[in-house]
Amino acid sequence: MIKRIEEINNRRNINNRVFTLVASYLNNYPDLVTSKTILEITNGNKENEERAFASFLANVFSENENEIRVLEREYLLPSVKRLSPEEYLKNPFLQNIKIPKTAKGGWTLGYQSYKPYEGFIYRDIEVKPNYTEIPQIGFFDTELSFPTVFENGIEWMAIKPNEIETMGAPIEKARGRVLVYGLGIGYFAYMVSEKAEVDCITVVERDQNVIDLFCEHILPQFPNKSKIQIVKSDAFEYAKNKMKRGAFDYVFTDLWHDVSDGVDLYVKMKKFEGECPNSHFEYWIERSILSSIRWSIFDGIYSRVKAGKFNGTIEEIEGYLKDSYLKSFVKFV
Repeated sequence: MIKRIEEINNRRNINNRVFTLVASYLNNYPDLVTSKTILEITNGNKENEERAFASFLANVFSENENEIRVLEREYLLPSVKRLSPEEYLKNPFLQNIKIPKTAKGGWTLGYQSYKPYEGFIYRDIEVKPNYTEIPQIGFFDTELSFPTVFENGIEWMAIKPNEIETMGAPIEKARGRVLVYGLGIGYFAYMVSEKAEVDCITVVERDQNVIDLFCEHILPQFPNKSKIQIVKSDAFEYAKNKMKRGAFDYVFTDLWHDVSDGVDLYVKMKKFEGECPNSHFEYWIERSILSSIRWSIFDGIYSRVKAGKFNGTIEEIEGYLKDSYLKSFVKFV
């Protein structure tokens, strides 16, 4: 058991190293890779751009040859993807909804852009059976703009590949009476309102300025706006006092920026699932949130194993690290 748990711990440490490097790159110099860089490496061969991008990053991230090989082979080559601007711009929301540049209170509607070959996270992490966690880095080969809602100058939500990709599966599953926690720019509400399987959508949003911006500038453009009801309320107050009475078929929660502020809110909302056994619950970037919880649990187990205070088996330990167990476990934390 000691050998296996040390293997898991080592993989976790490598994951942490990779995500630290990727976060530093994306936060501090996402435009490090340029058209000139890619052209010099590939000699204009578009088919080699993803490999060139991954290899370039691996060599920037480390000077150690062994680490470069691990970074490139196990993480970056499976991670990096050139995205199609044409496919992205076919998104129904982007095709049909026009976002004006306007503001109310501390909230602003506007646009941002990705430069050619600027890196960004384009979907939730991929987790391999050996616990390798692969960040998903995307890029476009041309500049591309996307609508954004800002809170006090800081991006709160944007209709960019990450949101489109990470909301794709939840949108596909939505049916019947839908409850949504978090309004943002209204992307999720629009997409599910277009589904024949969806009867109505209740969106819970606590900020009146966000509601006003949406209702004045965005909602009137929705073909099926009659399906949508906006409720001004704190999400957890609504969950506690009204969610059960609503008899919702499907509940989607999107209240956080990322994992850093998402874990506690995720755990808090999960506790209400038991009160609505007939509702199906989904959560934005749940894989990434579960990863954070997984390694918190592992830390406790690892300490007990090292101290000789754990009496279980490695099979039991790995059972505790599975998403299915974590989803149930957090309801009782």
